[in-house]
Amino acid sequence: MINIGTIIFQLFSILIPVAFIVLIVLFLRSSKKRDERLKRIEEKVDNLKK
Repeated sequence: MINIGTIIFQLFSILIPVAFIVLIVLFLRSSKKRDERLKRIEEKVDNLKK
């Protein structure tokens, strides 16, 4: 017989590391986009100064 507590524990054991990896990937992607946006803004400001 399968115990419900065991099933829940297995699901959490799988989902927590997966969620951690997904959060890291999302953080890195947003950081990269933010950096690209900042570079574009800096170029626009430099063009305005000329």
